Amino acid sequence: MQRETIPGSGTIGRRAAQYVRMSTDQQRYSTENQAAAIAAYALERNLTIVRTYIDQARSGLRFKNRIGLRGLISDIVDHKADFDFVLVYDISRWGRFQNIDESAYYEFICTQAGVRVLYCAEQFENDDSFASAILKALKRVGAGDYSRDLSVKVFAGSCRVAKQGFKQGGAAGFGLQRVLVDQFGVQKLVLARGDRKALQTDRVILQPGPAEDVETVRRVFRSFVRDRKSELTIARELNEAHIYNEFGRPWRMLAVRRLLTCEKYIGSYIYNRKSGKLKSRRTPNPPEMWIRRDNAFEGIITPKMFAAAGTIVDGRPRRTIRAWKSDSEMLDILRALWIEKGRLSANIIDTAADMPCHMTYIERFGSLRQAYDLIGYHPDAFKCYDARRAAVTMIGTVANDLLSKIQDAGRSAAFDEGSGRLVVATDLQVSILPVRCQRMEGGFLRWPVRRRIDLTPDLVLAVRMKEGNTMPLDYFLLPPARIPKGKLSFRRDCRPKLDSHRFATSDDLAKAILTEVEA
Repeated sequence: MQRETIPGSGTIGRRAAQYVRMSTDQQRYSTENQAAAIAAYALERNLTIVRTYIDQARSGLRFKNRIGLRGLISDIVDHKADFDFVLVYDISRWGRFQNIDESAYYEFICTQAGVRVLYCAEQFENDDSFASAILKALKRVGAGDYSRDLSVKVFAGSCRVAKQGFKQGGAAGFGLQRVLVDQFGVQKLVLARGDRKALQTDRVILQPGPAEDVETVRRVFRSFVRDRKSELTIARELNEAHIYNEFGRPWRMLAVRRLLTCEKYIGSYIYNRKSGKLKSRRTPNPPEMWIRRDNAFEGIITPKMFAAAGTIVDGRPRRTIRAWKSDSEMLDILRALWIEKGRLSANIIDTAADMPCHMTYIERFGSLRQAYDLIGYHPDAFKCYDARRAAVTMIGTVANDLLSKIQDAGRSAAFDEGSGRLVVATDLQVSILPVRCQRMEGGFLRWPVRRRIDLTPDLVLAVRMKEGNTMPLDYFLLPPARIPKGKLSFRRDCRPKLDSHRFATSDDLAKAILTEVEA
Protein backbone atom coordinates (compact mmCIF):
# COMPACT_ATOMS: atom_id res chain seq x y z
CA MET A 1 0.00 0.00 0.00
CA GLN A 2 1.46 3.34 -1.01
CA ARG A 3 1.55 6.24 1.43
CA GLU A 4 0.17 9.46 -0.05
CA THR A 5 1.97 12.52 1.37
CA ILE A 6 2.39 16.21 0.66
CA PRO A 7 5.13 18.46 2.08
CA GLY A 8 4.35 19.92 5.48
CA SER A 9 1.01 18.19 5.97
CA GLY A 10 1.92 14.56 6.70
CA THR A 11 0.02 11.50 5.53
CA ILE A 12 -3.47 11.86 4.11
CA GLY A 13 -6.50 9.71 4.84
CA ARG A 14 -4.80 7.15 7.05
CA ARG A 15 -6.16 5.41 10.15
CA ALA A 16 -4.47 5.80 13.53
CA ALA A 17 -4.75 4.55 17.10
CA GLN A 18 -3.94 6.70 20.11
CA TYR A 19 -2.25 5.56 23.30
CA VAL A 20 -2.65 7.68 26.44
CA ARG A 21 -1.31 7.00 29.92
CA MET A 22 -1.66 8.67 33.28
CA SER A 23 0.86 7.43 35.82
CA THR A 24 0.60 7.29 39.58
CA ASP A 25 2.76 10.38 40.00
CA GLN A 26 1.26 13.88 39.85
CA GLN A 27 2.15 14.63 36.26
CA ARG A 28 0.80 17.67 34.55
CA TYR A 29 -1.20 16.11 31.75
CA SER A 30 -4.29 13.97 32.24
CA THR A 31 -5.46 11.44 29.72
CA GLU A 32 -8.10 13.91 28.51
CA ASN A 33 -5.53 16.61 27.82
CA GLN A 34 -3.28 14.10 26.07
CA ALA A 35 -6.21 13.00 23.89
CA ALA A 36 -7.00 16.63 23.03
CA ALA A 37 -3.41 17.31 21.92
CA ILE A 38 -3.34 14.08 19.93
CA ALA A 39 -6.64 14.96 18.25
CA ALA A 40 -5.23 18.33 17.14
CA TYR A 41 -2.11 16.61 15.82
CA ALA A 42 -4.22 14.08 13.89
CA LEU A 43 -6.44 16.80 12.42
CA GLU A 44 -3.42 18.73 11.21
CA ARG A 45 -2.13 15.64 9.38
CA ASN A 46 -5.51 14.33 8.18
CA LEU A 47 -5.28 11.19 10.31
CA THR A 48 -8.42 9.45 11.58
CA ILE A 49 -8.27 8.05 15.13
CA VAL A 50 -10.08 4.70 15.11
CA ARG A 51 -8.79 3.07 18.29
CA THR A 52 -7.92 4.22 21.80
CA TYR A 53 -5.69 2.35 24.26
CA ILE A 54 -5.64 3.72 27.81
CA ASP A 55 -3.57 3.06 30.92
CA GLN A 56 -4.96 5.01 33.87
CA ALA A 57 -3.01 5.29 37.12
CA ARG A 58 -0.24 3.09 35.70
CA SER A 59 3.46 3.72 36.11
CA GLY A 60 5.52 3.77 32.93
CA LEU A 61 8.33 1.74 34.49
CA ARG A 62 7.09 -1.74 33.65
CA PHE A 63 5.33 -3.22 30.65
CA LYS A 64 3.51 -6.13 32.28
CA ASN A 65 1.25 -3.94 34.46
CA ARG A 66 0.06 -1.76 31.58
CA ILE A 67 -3.02 -3.37 30.10
CA GLY A 68 -3.50 -0.67 27.46
CA LEU A 69 0.01 -0.88 26.02
CA ARG A 70 -0.03 -4.67 26.19
CA GLY A 71 -3.30 -4.68 24.27
CA LEU A 72 -1.85 -2.34 21.65
CA ILE A 73 1.27 -4.46 21.12
CA SER A 74 -0.79 -7.68 21.13
CA ASP A 75 -3.16 -6.36 18.45
CA ILE A 76 -0.22 -5.34 16.28
CA VAL A 77 1.67 -8.62 16.70
CA ASP A 78 -1.49 -10.68 16.06
CA HIS A 79 -2.27 -8.61 12.93
CA LYS A 80 -5.55 -7.37 14.43
CA ALA A 81 -4.59 -3.69 14.07
CA ASP A 82 -6.78 -1.83 11.57
CA PHE A 83 -4.57 1.27 11.70
CA ASP A 84 -1.21 2.38 10.30
CA PHE A 85 -0.11 4.85 12.99
CA VAL A 86 0.08 5.00 16.77
CA LEU A 87 -0.18 8.52 18.20
CA VAL A 88 1.41 9.13 21.60
CA TYR A 89 1.65 12.46 23.41
CA ASP A 90 5.39 12.25 24.07
CA ILE A 91 8.25 9.86 24.86
CA SER A 92 7.47 9.75 28.59
CA ARG A 93 3.86 8.63 27.97
CA TRP A 94 5.20 5.70 25.93
CA GLY A 95 7.15 4.73 29.02
CA ARG A 96 9.80 5.61 31.58
CA PHE A 97 11.67 2.33 31.09
CA GLN A 98 14.96 2.16 32.97
CA ASN A 99 16.52 0.42 29.97
CA ILE A 100 16.00 2.63 26.93
CA ASP A 101 16.39 -0.42 24.70
CA GLU A 102 13.08 -1.72 26.09
CA SER A 103 11.30 1.46 25.00
CA ALA A 104 12.89 1.16 21.56
CA TYR A 105 11.98 -2.52 21.38
CA TYR A 106 8.23 -1.92 21.67
CA GLU A 107 8.43 0.81 19.04
CA PHE A 108 10.43 -1.56 16.81
CA ILE A 109 7.66 -4.18 17.10
CA CYS A 110 5.20 -1.60 15.76
CA THR A 111 7.51 -0.48 12.95
CA GLN A 112 8.26 -4.05 11.91
CA ALA A 113 4.52 -4.67 11.51
CA GLY A 114 4.16 -1.55 9.34
CA VAL A 115 2.68 0.63 12.08
CA ARG A 116 4.50 3.91 12.68
CA VAL A 117 4.71 5.50 16.15
CA LEU A 118 4.37 9.30 16.20
CA TYR A 119 5.05 11.49 19.26
CA CYS A 120 2.69 14.45 19.01
CA ALA A 121 4.24 16.89 21.51
CA GLU A 122 7.91 16.32 20.77
CA GLN A 123 9.90 18.93 18.84
CA PHE A 124 11.02 16.44 16.19
CA GLU A 125 9.46 14.13 13.65
CA ASN A 126 9.90 10.42 14.27
CA ASP A 127 11.13 9.88 10.70
CA ASP A 128 14.12 7.55 11.31
CA SER A 129 16.56 10.35 10.53
CA PHE A 130 19.88 10.68 12.36
CA ALA A 131 18.64 13.69 14.34
CA SER A 132 15.43 11.87 15.28
CA ALA A 133 17.36 8.83 16.52
CA ILE A 134 19.65 10.98 18.69
CA LEU A 135 16.80 13.03 20.16
CA LYS A 136 14.69 9.94 20.89
CA ALA A 137 17.59 8.31 22.74
CA LEU A 138 18.14 11.46 24.81
CA LYS A 139 14.44 11.75 25.58
CA ARG A 140 14.26 8.11 26.64
CA VAL A 141 17.24 8.53 28.95
CA GLY A 142 15.60 11.65 30.40
CA ALA A 143 12.29 9.86 30.93
CA GLY A 144 13.99 7.04 32.84
CA ASP A 145 16.19 9.45 34.78
CA TYR A 146 13.12 11.42 35.89
CA SER A 147 11.75 8.31 37.61
CA ARG A 148 15.08 7.65 39.33
CA ASP A 149 15.31 11.24 40.60
CA LEU A 150 11.69 11.19 41.73
CA SER A 151 12.24 7.89 43.55
CA VAL A 152 15.17 9.36 45.50
CA LYS A 153 13.21 12.48 46.45
CA VAL A 154 10.09 10.58 47.48
CA PHE A 155 12.10 8.11 49.56
CA ALA A 156 13.98 10.91 51.33
CA GLY A 157 10.70 12.68 52.09
CA SER A 158 9.10 9.48 53.34
CA CYS A 159 12.03 8.79 55.67
CA ARG A 160 11.86 12.33 57.06
CA VAL A 161 8.13 12.04 57.76
CA ALA A 162 8.53 8.52 59.20
CA LYS A 163 11.11 9.83 61.70
CA GLN A 164 8.38 12.11 63.00
CA GLY A 165 6.15 9.09 63.70
CA PHE A 166 3.74 9.41 60.78
CA LYS A 167 2.66 6.30 58.87
CA GLN A 168 3.80 5.88 55.27
CA GLY A 169 1.18 3.77 53.53
CA GLY A 170 0.01 0.21 54.08
CA ALA A 171 -2.58 -1.32 56.37
CA ALA A 172 -2.66 -0.40 60.06
CA GLY A 173 -2.60 -3.97 61.34
CA PHE A 174 -5.06 -5.87 63.48
CA GLY A 175 -6.12 -3.93 66.56
CA LEU A 176 -4.84 -0.63 65.19
CA GLN A 177 -6.40 2.08 63.07
CA ARG A 178 -5.18 4.92 60.86
CA VAL A 179 -6.15 8.42 61.88
CA LEU A 180 -5.90 11.49 59.66
CA VAL A 181 -4.46 14.62 61.29
CA ASP A 182 -3.88 18.08 59.87
CA GLN A 183 -0.61 19.99 59.79
CA PHE A 184 -1.14 21.07 63.42
CA GLY A 185 -1.71 17.53 64.69
CA VAL A 186 -5.46 17.93 65.14
CA GLN A 187 -7.35 14.72 64.44
CA LYS A 188 -9.77 14.93 61.50
CA LEU A 189 -11.17 11.41 61.06
CA VAL A 190 -10.47 7.69 61.20
CA LEU A 191 -9.52 6.30 57.80
CA ALA A 192 -11.37 3.21 56.65
CA ARG A 193 -9.61 0.47 54.71
CA GLY A 194 -8.70 1.82 51.27
CA ASP A 195 -9.11 5.50 52.25
CA ARG A 196 -6.23 7.88 51.51
CA LYS A 197 -5.40 11.39 52.54
CA ALA A 198 -6.27 14.10 50.01
CA LEU A 199 -4.11 17.02 51.16
CA GLN A 200 -0.32 16.92 51.12
CA THR A 201 -0.20 18.82 54.40
CA ASP A 202 -2.23 16.13 56.18
CA ARG A 203 -0.55 13.21 57.92
CA VAL A 204 -1.58 9.73 59.06
CA ILE A 205 -0.88 8.35 62.52
CA LEU A 206 -1.65 5.05 64.20
CA GLN A 207 -3.64 4.53 67.37
CA PRO A 208 -5.41 1.62 69.12
CA GLY A 209 -8.50 0.48 67.25
CA PRO A 210 -11.86 -0.87 68.48
CA ALA A 211 -11.88 -2.12 72.07
CA GLU A 212 -12.74 -5.71 71.08
CA ASP A 213 -9.79 -5.88 68.67
CA VAL A 214 -7.44 -4.42 71.27
CA GLU A 215 -8.57 -7.06 73.74
CA THR A 216 -7.98 -9.80 71.13
CA VAL A 217 -4.37 -8.62 70.68
CA ARG A 218 -3.83 -8.74 74.44
CA ARG A 219 -5.45 -12.18 74.56
CA VAL A 220 -2.99 -13.45 71.92
CA PHE A 221 0.01 -12.23 73.92
CA ARG A 222 -1.35 -13.67 77.20
CA SER A 223 -1.99 -17.05 75.56
CA PHE A 224 1.49 -17.13 74.09
CA VAL A 225 3.50 -15.81 77.06
CA ARG A 226 1.57 -16.96 80.12
CA ASP A 227 -0.28 -20.05 78.86
CA ARG A 228 2.60 -21.14 76.56
CA LYS A 229 0.24 -21.90 73.67
CA SER A 230 1.66 -22.18 70.18
CA GLU A 231 0.79 -19.84 67.35
CA LEU A 232 -1.14 -22.63 65.62
CA THR A 233 -3.23 -23.29 68.74
CA ILE A 234 -3.95 -19.58 69.16
CA ALA A 235 -5.02 -19.29 65.51
CA ARG A 236 -7.39 -22.23 65.88
CA GLU A 237 -8.93 -20.81 69.05
CA LEU A 238 -9.54 -17.44 67.40
CA ASN A 239 -11.13 -19.04 64.36
CA GLU A 240 -13.34 -21.27 66.51
CA ALA A 241 -14.51 -18.15 68.34
CA HIS A 242 -15.27 -16.52 64.94
CA ILE A 243 -12.68 -13.83 65.53
CA TYR A 244 -11.04 -13.09 62.17
CA ASN A 245 -8.10 -10.94 61.11
CA GLU A 246 -8.22 -7.37 59.80
CA PHE A 247 -9.13 -8.63 56.32
CA GLY A 248 -12.05 -10.71 57.59
CA ARG A 249 -10.22 -13.97 56.92
CA PRO A 250 -9.34 -16.82 59.29
CA TRP A 251 -6.11 -16.59 61.27
CA ARG A 252 -3.08 -18.61 60.22
CA MET A 253 -0.05 -19.59 62.24
CA LEU A 254 2.30 -17.11 60.54
CA ALA A 255 -0.18 -14.25 60.95
CA VAL A 256 -0.16 -14.84 64.70
CA ARG A 257 3.65 -15.00 64.62
CA ARG A 258 3.83 -11.64 62.83
CA LEU A 259 1.49 -10.10 65.38
CA LEU A 260 3.63 -11.37 68.28
CA THR A 261 6.82 -9.91 66.80
CA CYS A 262 5.44 -6.60 65.49
CA GLU A 263 6.74 -3.59 67.44
CA LYS A 264 3.71 -1.51 66.49
CA TYR A 265 1.91 -3.08 69.43
CA ILE A 266 4.23 -1.32 71.91
CA GLY A 267 3.82 2.01 70.07
CA SER A 268 7.01 1.89 67.98
CA TYR A 269 6.83 2.76 64.29
CA ILE A 270 9.48 1.22 61.99
CA TYR A 271 9.81 2.15 58.34
CA ASN A 272 11.97 0.73 55.51
CA ARG A 273 12.23 -2.84 56.76
CA LYS A 274 11.87 -3.78 53.10
CA SER A 275 12.30 -1.74 49.97
CA GLY A 276 12.01 -2.14 46.22
CA LYS A 277 12.94 0.88 44.16
CA LEU A 278 11.51 1.56 40.69
CA LYS A 279 9.02 -1.35 40.78
CA SER A 280 11.74 -3.90 41.53
CA ARG A 281 11.13 -6.81 43.88
CA ARG A 282 10.98 -5.79 47.54
CA THR A 283 13.86 -7.18 49.59
CA PRO A 284 14.63 -7.03 53.33
CA ASN A 285 16.96 -4.27 54.51
CA PRO A 286 19.53 -4.60 57.31
CA PRO A 287 18.46 -3.09 60.67
CA GLU A 288 20.84 -0.14 60.27
CA MET A 289 18.73 1.05 57.33
CA TRP A 290 15.46 0.98 59.29
CA ILE A 291 13.79 4.24 60.26
CA ARG A 292 12.63 3.88 63.86
CA ARG A 293 10.42 6.09 66.01
CA ASP A 294 9.81 4.73 69.51
CA ASN A 295 6.74 5.80 71.47
CA ALA A 296 5.20 7.18 68.27
CA PHE A 297 1.69 6.40 69.56
CA GLU A 298 -0.10 4.68 72.43
CA GLY A 299 0.85 1.01 72.64
CA ILE A 300 -1.51 -1.89 73.21
CA ILE A 301 0.99 -4.22 74.87
CA THR A 302 3.46 -3.37 77.60
CA PRO A 303 7.17 -3.51 76.65
CA LYS A 304 7.67 -6.21 79.28
CA MET A 305 5.03 -8.49 77.74
CA PHE A 306 6.38 -7.87 74.22
CA ALA A 307 9.95 -8.64 75.33
CA ALA A 308 8.78 -11.91 76.93
CA ALA A 309 7.13 -12.97 73.65
CA GLY A 310 10.31 -12.09 71.77
CA THR A 311 12.41 -14.19 74.12
CA ILE A 312 10.25 -17.25 73.42
CA VAL A 313 10.43 -16.76 69.66
CA ASP A 314 14.19 -16.15 69.67
CA GLY A 315 14.78 -19.27 71.76
CA ARG A 316 13.35 -21.54 69.09
CA PRO A 317 15.37 -23.24 66.34
CA ARG A 318 16.04 -20.82 63.52
CA ARG A 319 13.93 -21.41 60.44
CA THR A 320 14.43 -18.02 58.85
CA ILE A 321 16.24 -17.19 55.61
CA ARG A 322 19.41 -16.15 57.46
CA ALA A 323 19.79 -19.64 58.92
CA TRP A 324 20.03 -21.25 55.49
CA LYS A 325 22.98 -20.03 53.45
CA SER A 326 22.79 -22.43 50.50
CA ASP A 327 20.03 -22.54 47.88
CA SER A 328 20.94 -26.12 47.02
CA GLU A 329 20.59 -27.20 50.66
CA MET A 330 17.12 -25.69 50.89
CA LEU A 331 16.05 -27.33 47.63
CA ASP A 332 17.48 -30.73 48.63
CA ILE A 333 15.46 -30.92 51.83
CA LEU A 334 12.37 -29.64 50.01
CA ARG A 335 12.77 -32.42 47.42
CA ALA A 336 13.22 -34.98 50.19
CA LEU A 337 10.02 -33.77 51.87
CA TRP A 338 8.16 -34.09 48.56
CA ILE A 339 9.36 -37.68 48.15
CA GLU A 340 8.37 -38.48 51.74
CA LYS A 341 4.89 -36.90 51.69
CA GLY A 342 4.03 -37.37 48.02
CA ARG A 343 2.98 -33.73 47.69
CA LEU A 344 3.87 -30.28 49.04
CA SER A 345 1.99 -27.34 50.51
CA ALA A 346 2.73 -24.40 52.80
CA ASN A 347 1.20 -26.30 55.73
CA ILE A 348 3.25 -29.46 55.06
CA ILE A 349 6.45 -27.41 54.91
CA ASP A 350 5.66 -25.47 58.09
CA THR A 351 4.87 -28.58 60.12
CA ALA A 352 7.97 -30.51 59.00
CA ALA A 353 10.91 -30.59 61.38
CA ASP A 354 14.40 -29.29 60.70
CA MET A 355 13.64 -27.29 57.58
CA PRO A 356 12.78 -23.66 56.71
CA CYS A 357 9.19 -22.45 56.86
CA HIS A 358 7.39 -21.77 53.59
CA MET A 359 7.86 -17.99 53.93
CA THR A 360 11.63 -18.58 53.93
CA TYR A 361 11.31 -20.28 50.54
CA ILE A 362 9.26 -17.35 49.29
CA GLU A 363 11.89 -14.87 50.49
CA ARG A 364 14.73 -16.85 48.93
CA PHE A 365 13.19 -17.91 45.58
CA GLY A 366 10.47 -15.30 45.03
CA SER A 367 7.53 -17.70 45.45
CA LEU A 368 6.74 -21.27 46.40
CA ARG A 369 5.96 -21.95 42.77
CA GLN A 370 9.49 -21.04 41.69
CA ALA A 371 10.94 -23.24 44.41
CA TYR A 372 8.69 -26.09 43.28
CA ASP A 373 9.78 -25.60 39.66
CA LEU A 374 13.43 -25.90 40.66
CA ILE A 375 12.84 -29.37 42.14
CA GLY A 376 10.51 -30.48 39.33
CA TYR A 377 7.28 -30.39 41.33
CA HIS A 378 4.29 -29.03 39.36
CA PRO A 379 1.05 -29.31 41.39
CA ASP A 380 -2.35 -28.86 39.77
CA ALA A 381 -3.26 -26.38 42.52
CA PHE A 382 -1.40 -23.63 40.70
CA LYS A 383 -3.80 -23.94 37.77
CA CYS A 384 -6.37 -22.19 39.95
CA TYR A 385 -3.99 -19.26 40.51
CA ASP A 386 -3.26 -19.07 36.78
CA ALA A 387 -6.97 -18.95 36.04
CA ARG A 388 -7.44 -16.21 38.63
CA ARG A 389 -4.71 -14.09 37.08
CA ALA A 390 -6.18 -14.69 33.63
CA ALA A 391 -9.56 -13.49 34.92
CA VAL A 392 -8.03 -10.26 36.21
CA THR A 393 -6.33 -9.71 32.85
CA MET A 394 -9.63 -10.43 31.11
CA ILE A 395 -11.29 -7.49 32.89
CA GLY A 396 -8.81 -5.07 31.34
CA THR A 397 -9.05 -6.70 27.91
CA VAL A 398 -12.85 -6.53 27.83
CA ALA A 399 -12.82 -2.97 29.16
CA ASN A 400 -10.37 -1.75 26.51
CA ASP A 401 -12.39 -3.45 23.76
CA LEU A 402 -15.60 -1.79 24.94
CA LEU A 403 -13.86 1.57 25.35
CA SER A 404 -12.81 1.53 21.70
CA LYS A 405 -16.26 0.58 20.44
CA ILE A 406 -18.11 3.09 22.62
CA GLN A 407 -15.72 5.91 21.74
CA ASP A 408 -16.02 5.02 18.05
CA ALA A 409 -19.75 5.59 18.45
CA GLY A 410 -19.09 9.12 19.71
CA ARG A 411 -19.68 8.53 23.43
CA SER A 412 -17.24 9.22 26.23
CA ALA A 413 -16.09 6.29 28.34
CA ALA A 414 -13.47 5.55 30.98
CA PHE A 415 -12.38 2.51 32.94
CA ASP A 416 -11.45 2.51 36.64
CA GLU A 417 -9.11 -0.46 37.23
CA GLY A 418 -9.38 -0.14 41.00
CA SER A 419 -13.13 -0.81 41.07
CA GLY A 420 -13.32 -2.74 37.78
CA ARG A 421 -16.05 -0.42 36.54
CA LEU A 422 -16.64 1.07 33.11
CA VAL A 423 -18.17 4.57 33.21
CA VAL A 424 -20.06 5.56 30.06
CA ALA A 425 -21.24 9.11 29.32
CA THR A 426 -20.10 10.15 32.85
CA ASP A 427 -23.06 8.56 34.65
CA LEU A 428 -23.71 4.94 33.57
CA GLN A 429 -21.56 2.56 35.63
CA VAL A 430 -20.96 -1.01 34.42
CA SER A 431 -19.17 -3.44 36.77
CA ILE A 432 -17.19 -6.16 34.95
CA LEU A 433 -17.31 -9.62 36.55
CA PRO A 434 -15.19 -12.40 34.96
CA VAL A 435 -16.70 -15.87 35.47
CA ARG A 436 -14.10 -18.63 35.19
CA CYS A 437 -14.73 -21.96 33.52
CA GLN A 438 -14.18 -25.26 35.31
CA ARG A 439 -14.22 -28.79 33.85
CA MET A 440 -15.75 -31.20 36.32
CA GLU A 441 -14.87 -34.87 36.84
CA GLY A 442 -17.84 -35.92 34.71
CA GLY A 443 -16.41 -34.00 31.76
CA PHE A 444 -19.00 -31.21 31.72
CA LEU A 445 -18.23 -27.50 32.12
CA ARG A 446 -19.56 -25.16 34.77
CA TRP A 447 -19.18 -21.48 35.61
CA PRO A 448 -19.50 -21.02 39.41
CA VAL A 449 -19.90 -17.57 40.98
CA ARG A 450 -19.02 -18.06 44.63
CA ARG A 451 -18.73 -14.50 45.89
CA ARG A 452 -21.56 -12.06 46.53
CA ILE A 453 -21.88 -9.48 43.74
CA ASP A 454 -21.84 -5.72 44.36
CA LEU A 455 -25.23 -4.35 43.28
CA THR A 456 -24.41 -0.62 43.52
CA PRO A 457 -23.46 -0.07 39.82
CA ASP A 458 -26.18 0.49 37.21
CA LEU A 459 -25.33 -2.72 35.34
CA VAL A 460 -23.30 -5.86 36.01
CA LEU A 461 -21.43 -7.35 33.05
CA ALA A 462 -20.76 -11.05 33.69
CA VAL A 463 -18.18 -12.37 31.22
CA ARG A 464 -18.19 -16.14 30.95
CA MET A 465 -14.78 -17.43 29.91
CA LYS A 466 -13.94 -20.31 27.60
CA GLU A 467 -12.19 -23.39 28.90
CA GLY A 468 -8.63 -22.38 29.65
CA ASN A 469 -9.87 -18.99 30.91
CA THR A 470 -8.01 -16.88 28.37
CA MET A 471 -10.86 -15.79 26.06
CA PRO A 472 -14.49 -14.66 26.57
CA LEU A 473 -17.23 -17.14 25.71
CA ASP A 474 -20.20 -14.80 25.98
CA TYR A 475 -21.48 -11.77 27.87
CA PHE A 476 -24.45 -11.20 30.20
CA LEU A 477 -25.44 -7.56 30.81
CA LEU A 478 -27.62 -7.67 33.90
CA PRO A 479 -29.45 -5.00 35.90
CA PRO A 480 -29.04 -5.47 39.67
CA ALA A 481 -32.72 -6.46 39.92
CA ARG A 482 -31.87 -9.66 38.02
CA ILE A 483 -29.31 -10.65 40.67
CA PRO A 484 -31.36 -11.24 43.84
CA LYS A 485 -29.36 -10.90 47.05
CA GLY A 486 -26.18 -10.47 45.00
CA LYS A 487 -26.07 -14.14 43.99
CA LEU A 488 -25.70 -15.29 40.39
CA SER A 489 -25.80 -18.83 38.99
CA PHE A 490 -25.22 -20.20 35.49
CA ARG A 491 -26.68 -23.63 36.25
CA ARG A 492 -28.81 -25.12 33.49
CA ASP A 493 -32.06 -24.51 35.38
CA CYS A 494 -31.15 -20.82 35.86
CA ARG A 495 -30.12 -20.11 32.26
CA PRO A 496 -33.61 -19.34 30.82
CA LYS A 497 -33.87 -16.33 33.11
CA LEU A 498 -30.54 -14.99 31.85
CA ASP A 499 -30.73 -15.73 28.12
CA SER A 500 -32.53 -12.49 27.30
CA HIS A 501 -29.50 -10.61 28.68
CA ARG A 502 -26.91 -12.67 26.78
CA PHE A 503 -24.70 -11.34 23.99
CA ALA A 504 -22.48 -13.53 21.86
CA THR A 505 -20.11 -10.77 20.65
CA SER A 506 -18.60 -7.62 22.10
CA ASP A 507 -20.09 -5.62 19.19
CA ASP A 508 -23.62 -6.56 20.24
CA LEU A 509 -22.69 -5.90 23.85
CA ALA A 510 -21.40 -2.39 23.07
CA LYS A 511 -24.64 -1.61 21.19
CA ALA A 512 -26.68 -2.73 24.20
CA ILE A 513 -24.67 -0.50 26.54
CA LEU A 514 -25.15 2.47 24.20
CA THR A 515 -28.89 1.72 24.14
CA GLU A 516 -28.91 1.90 27.95
CA VAL A 517 -27.20 5.30 27.75
CA GLU A 518 -29.84 6.59 25.33
CA ALA A 519 -32.59 5.28 27.57
